Amino acid sequence: QVQLVESGGGLVQAGGSLRLSCAASGRTFSGYRVGWFRQAPGKEREFVAWINWSGGITYYADSVKGRFTISRDNAKNTVYLQMNSLKAEDTAVYYCAAARAVVRDIPVRYDYWGQGTQVTVSS
Repeated sequence: QVQLVESGGGLVQAGGSLRLSCAASGRTFSGYRVGWFRQAPGKEREFVAWINWSGGITYYADSVKGRFTISRDNAKNTVYLQMNSLKAEDTAVYYCAAARAVVRDIPVRYDYWGQGTQVTVSS
């Protein structure tokens, strides 16, 4: 089992920045690929970013490319999502998820999910 806890969400003005953290406990986290997803009210869960087990390969949704950066520190069992130049449309609950397989943007194939952290961007 892997337990994931997101933190770092909050209220920020458009153009501002936030850094989300996804802290893992349980099994060896370094063996898992991690994705960030988000879900706005009334919308489906949307892929945001993905990182492989070593942190050497990343993948982003077009909507966040160039603004968001995913990274990980396996010594701290933590994955980060640095969000810059935030827009009102980035408002959502952000979730991190972990998978043994290379699943990237397919939510149903992830093994573990966190509870989410709210990000609200005011315009």
